[in-house]
Amino acid sequence: MQKNSYLDYKRIIAQLVSGVLAETNIDAEMIYGLLEYPPNQELGDLALPCFQLSKVLKKAPPLIAAQLQTQIDPAPYFAEVQTAGAYLNFRLAPEPLITNVLGKILECGSSYGAQNLGDGEKIVIDYSAPNIAKPFHVGHLSSTVIGNVLYNIFNFLGFISVGINYLGDWGTQFGKLITAYKKWGSEAEVKQGLIKELTRLYVKFHTEAEADPTLDEEAREWFRKIENGDEEALKLWKWFKEISLEEFQRVYDILGISFDSMAGESFYNDKIKAVVDELKEKNLLEESDGASIVDLELYGMPPCLILKKDGSSLYATRDIAAALYRKKTYQFSKALYVTGMAQSLHFQQWFKVVELMGYDWAKDLVHVPFGLVNLKGEKLSTRTGRVVLLEDLLTTAIQKTLEIIEEKNPDLPQKAQIAQDVGVGAVVFGALSVNRIKDVTFSWEEALNFDGETGPYLQYTHARACSILRKADFQGETGINFEPEKLNEPAALKVVKTLYLFPERIIAAATEYEPSIICRYLIDLAQDFNWFYHECQVLVADQDLSRARLVLVSAVKTLLATGLGLLGIKAPEQM
Repeated sequence: MQKNSYLDYKRIIAQLVSGVLAETNIDAEMIYGLLEYPPNQELGDLALPCFQLSKVLKKAPPLIAAQLQTQIDPAPYFAEVQTAGAYLNFRLAPEPLITNVLGKILECGSSYGAQNLGDGEKIVIDYSAPNIAKPFHVGHLSSTVIGNVLYNIFNFLGFISVGINYLGDWGTQFGKLITAYKKWGSEAEVKQGLIKELTRLYVKFHTEAEADPTLDEEAREWFRKIENGDEEALKLWKWFKEISLEEFQRVYDILGISFDSMAGESFYNDKIKAVVDELKEKNLLEESDGASIVDLELYGMPPCLILKKDGSSLYATRDIAAALYRKKTYQFSKALYVTGMAQSLHFQQWFKVVELMGYDWAKDLVHVPFGLVNLKGEKLSTRTGRVVLLEDLLTTAIQKTLEIIEEKNPDLPQKAQIAQDVGVGAVVFGALSVNRIKDVTFSWEEALNFDGETGPYLQYTHARACSILRKADFQGETGINFEPEKLNEPAALKVVKTLYLFPERIIAAATEYEPSIICRYLIDLAQDFNWFYHECQVLVADQDLSRARLVLVSAVKTLLATGLGLLGIKAPEQM
């Protein structure tokens, strides 16, 4: 991992201000944390609000701002330092900014923004985790793509990401499915219908069980047989699992997503006893109505259920076993769990149990929640058959893209591949661009909308930049000389300032576990670039001006491709 050094204007301001205030207990870190970007660039490029400083300096904030303004020398990085009430505003000097940012992007290429913040520490990310024998539907999309972005970002920042697909391949639902298969299914029908037939059987079980509750006991008995190693039960369980894994893999291949581990819940089945024994040994396990629990009343939570009355394990038991195994195997500095917000209490409970077991690394377990995906206000449910299959959505998006290409650019080379890149990019960006904790109502129209602030818009902007560079035969080689003053015009300067923010936005996305920060950044960059393209002709007779503008185009192309890559989206060079 190349360690890049970036011109950090916030750090420069923090050092300047803390230098002036050297005789107080206000240090550079405090100043750094207070700095913000003004909502209106006419006020400046960076601002220091002085409200908090007034508590220490015992002066009115506007007076502090005015005094600092007279004591700070803006050269060489700032064109001016001005006050606006309680704010000290800094305007960047254009040429040092342009030289540093564009020079650094030319030098670093696709590693611009990469930093060695992790120093090789491992971060385990648990994401996607569809349930075996159930369809891979759009409700699984958020976990899959959010987890993939976090995996990419942390690698980019010098951590070693470990991606785990913790498949839901254990539990009573398999007893239900075997019961349904034995009563209403056949080998031939499952072989023909595959996952759709398994879903039909699962839905039928729940419909029939409403009228006949004895079916639930029959299902529990079949799952007990799986746990006890019954030959027929295990054979059916493995068969259903193989059918599911083949479908899942098709979807992952379309998305271009892979994992370092596919160890599902069943992998930890033989590790449950050690967890239960340890909980008993540490006097944490209690009996309640025949079940085994850890009482969490002192911590304002319901009890964490460890074993059912019949002795079978639960999600929490398996999650604790998995966490202990992963810590021992990977020695992670953090373990992230990317699941729906509805599971927040579940994670709080078993995180607390790990802490009570005496493991100080419990503080490194992090739930990364996201909102629900629903259909017209109703929750997705395999039990009722209310699902939109993810493979169907991706296939439809690809087909729609191909139809657009056939209409607008039928001679486009490799149009089938580009249709896949753009169609998948539209679906993935749509899932990532909203704040992850927001609930989303799925609609085909929205998912397949390529207009506005979308993935295809970013890909088209990248392709436009590539086209300009091809026409000029510009390679963007390191060390190319250009005159920064040629870019000291509003449209070009705005692009440079946005380019400058890239490393900071990547760190913010990692810190907040929030991919939408990168989405928003890329939209801003594309919009700024398209304004520049409209205002400033790139290929002009003035060779020095043309070269400077081509450097800017090259930088935009590089960061769009890098940013899209972090999101798990391809960046076609032609569209």
